[in-house]
Amino acid sequence: MKILHAGNKSLLLEKPLIMAILNCNDDSFYVSSRTMIEQEIQDKIDRIVNEGADILDIGGMSTKPGSKLISTEEEITRISYALQYARVKYPNLWISVDTVQASVADYAIQHGADMINDVSGGLMDKEMLKTVGKHNIPFVCTHMQGIPENMHLSPFYKNIIKEVYAYFTERIKTCNDAGLEQLILDPGFGFGKTIEHNYEILNQLEVFHGLSFPLLTGFSRKSMIYRLLDISPDQALNGTTVLNTIGLIKGTNILRVHDVMEAKEAIQLFTKMKESKKKEP
Repeated sequence: MKILHAGNKSLLLEKPLIMAILNCNDDSFYVSSRTMIEQEIQDKIDRIVNEGADILDIGGMSTKPGSKLISTEEEITRISYALQYARVKYPNLWISVDTVQASVADYAIQHGADMINDVSGGLMDKEMLKTVGKHNIPFVCTHMQGIPENMHLSPFYKNIIKEVYAYFTERIKTCNDAGLEQLILDPGFGFGKTIEHNYEILNQLEVFHGLSFPLLTGFSRKSMIYRLLDISPDQALNGTTVLNTIGLIKGTNILRVHDVMEAKEAIQLFTKMKESKKKEP
């Protein structure tokens, strides 16, 4: 059984968990997920908690294909209200902050964040691993080829499974050397990968259990769904649920989602199937 620790809190991974996305910006790819208005932030956090999310993931900067870095000051300004509101109203809620910038991570941890979610795996800011490591909290290490600004232009792999696995092997060692022991691995669906690359990883997701760390998967309303089905992100909830279910079957530990209730139902149904005893013929 895997257990995450932050301060005096523990989070069991004996069954799949839900990480709910809160985008405190005005340019994330899924329009309905964006907000920078305080009352809307409150309402979204309240709904996320009431629907049963295990982790709230607050992001102030979009990492969609083509997006650019913003200043640390601006990013901190964007996340500060959500972080304060969630920490005060829901003291037992696990809070993650989605950032690639070490100073933002440091601010977030100092103001109550329990974990950091870095889509660059600590590669975009050389101070990130040291910053998180000194606090002894969980770190989501994501695979991404390139950076958000250019990752979509010409992703190429000779063998994507071997290359992502090798990346994680190196990152695990580097993170451990920086004092980071509580790692969560995210293969980075959509981050520097074509649709074909994404489905190849999904098809062989079990391979990454060999690294002996929890897996996080984020399919929610992404282009691997809406472009394949020729629909919009707004229409991609059903496809998201399908991929979440496949991810669960293949052993994902944390689903990162925009839609908590639907993911919760998928986990409940999956868990019931797993618990059900086989009947004698």
